[in-house]
Amino acid sequence: MKKASPKISTTIVIAEDHPIMLKGLKQELEQVGYQIIGTAENGLEAVSIITDLNPDIALLDIEMPSLNGFEVMVKCTENIDLKTCFIVMTYHKQKNFVLQAKNSGVHGYLLKEDSIEEIQHCITTVLNGTIYYSKSLGAEFETNVENDLKKLTLLTPSERKIIQLIAQDKNSTEISDMLCVSPRTIQKHRTNIIEKLNLDPAADNLIKWAKEFKGLG
Repeated sequence: MKKASPKISTTIVIAEDHPIMLKGLKQELEQVGYQIIGTAENGLEAVSIITDLNPDIALLDIEMPSLNGFEVMVKCTENIDLKTCFIVMTYHKQKNFVLQAKNSGVHGYLLKEDSIEEIQHCITTVLNGTIYYSKSLGAEFETNVENDLKKLTLLTPSERKIIQLIAQDKNSTEISDMLCVSPRTIQKHRTNIIEKLNLDPAADNLIKWAKEFKGLG
């Protein structure tokens, strides 16, 4: 008896809020032999389908109504043990999106410009237990992301909270009022953050960094 292709037994759920993109991706994956067992056009629908069907792969658009791709993954895995590998797809090449993906524990990060061959390679790679990031990002980019993620781990919970508030354009006085500490304490935290992140102490550098990595606190 002829052995079936591994693709035939690989089940996939696709979550994408643009109908044309969803239809095209579904058709391409089916044409190369994957089983598309469910589709969703928003985050809440994606959570329901994934937890119900427990697919091998969930391909998630990062930006969707109701819940984004990262939030879908968290919701799916917080109360149920799934075999599913989560791959996010996006147009975004910015470092903060890739950092958020790494920080959230997704299994793969693809760009919507990637070819069907790269999508297939990503699926095979994550099913074999290895994290995959789009080759379009480049090895140097990924190394820089890893270095920035290591810097984030150096920050205390208080410092992460301050980073979030700085990203919201709060000054030291406003942050001190919100956290019920003195402005002097906030200024000390800011100094420590700058040192840990190895930033130039120029006035705007911490603000720029906080805005770039907003959401990772």
